[in-house]
Amino acid sequence: MRSPVVLAPMAGVTNVAFRILCREQELARVGTVSGLYVCEMVTARALVERNASTLHMTTFAPEESPRSLQLYTVDPATTYAAAKMIVDENMADHIDMNFGCPVPKVTRRGGGSALPYKRKLFGQIVAAAVRATEGTDIPVTVKFRVGIDDAHHTHLDAGRIAAEEGAAAVALHARTAAQRYSGTADWDQIAALKAHVTGVPVLGNGDIFDADDALRMMAETGCDGVVIGRGCLGRPWLFAELSAAFNGQPRPTPPTLGEIANIIRRHGQLLANHFGEEKGMRDIRKHVAWYLHGLPAGTDLRRALALVKTLAELDELLTQLDSDVPFPDCAEGPRGRQGSPGSVVLPEGWLDDPDDCTVPFGADLVNSGG
Repeated sequence: MRSPVVLAPMAGVTNVAFRILCREQELARVGTVSGLYVCEMVTARALVERNASTLHMTTFAPEESPRSLQLYTVDPATTYAAAKMIVDENMADHIDMNFGCPVPKVTRRGGGSALPYKRKLFGQIVAAAVRATEGTDIPVTVKFRVGIDDAHHTHLDAGRIAAEEGAAAVALHARTAAQRYSGTADWDQIAALKAHVTGVPVLGNGDIFDADDALRMMAETGCDGVVIGRGCLGRPWLFAELSAAFNGQPRPTPPTLGEIANIIRRHGQLLANHFGEEKGMRDIRKHVAWYLHGLPAGTDLRRALALVKTLAELDELLTQLDSDVPFPDCAEGPRGRQGSPGSVVLPEGWLDDPDDCTVPFGADLVNSGG
């Protein structure tokens, strides 16, 4: 039975290596793969222009099914071209659209979480992706935030419009852009969206760090599924725990430190396969910090791992960990970016007319999403 769990696209994290690892952990621990694992977000314009780095980001492993790809976009025409390219070239089985990025370099150009305020333009973009996939079995889904700030909520309109334009489901990160990744997600807004949008599934995102959080979100909000972001950083086995919880199975025991060392080794090898050893080892460094969060490793070993350059060196350093240490409760909780709230930078006059359909200039650069 497929669990109602989605891996949120995270820039620099949810590449093919991490997705393979999550799938392997779920299969090994509960005997099935039932989650939906979405690739890193790619920019529609860069995809259409066949940017080499962007095309490399769309790499899927042969065993990945369904292949899920997320687009960042601001322009209906570019959206249609990118979605049509995905269809014509059999690049993915599912298209998700990101309107959640809160970072100033994106919102100041009218992209990311600023864009749903322009409700007609937002609707045109969703409609373009849906039109490009007509006659196929490729669903289009849409992710967004509560709004720009507490004075400018957009999620109810965004959910309604996305559903009216043919989106198969919507997902809400229950924070405003002003919150960024700080504070507490407002799950009441997920419940409000679920009550407002009744024709398609509504998924919730924000502050899910273990299986109990996921079950509680669904019970409290009535949402149809959960989207997992920072909660799985350094814990690719979380999806096995979620699958077991949703399917009424006993939850697998968290890994020991020795098992985590083996998972890190596997992750490093997968990154080396995808990027080459030099870049793969640069990439594994941030993951190691997340893996060892709350675990005994020692300052010198952590420092050495933060500078690791080869797979052989990674393997040697990991042998220094105490393999019998069980996974402690203190290792649970948030990882990754949190930061602090701040005012949202918008283009001049952005809030003047929510029905303005002008495509924001320069907003379709390569950006990270959220």
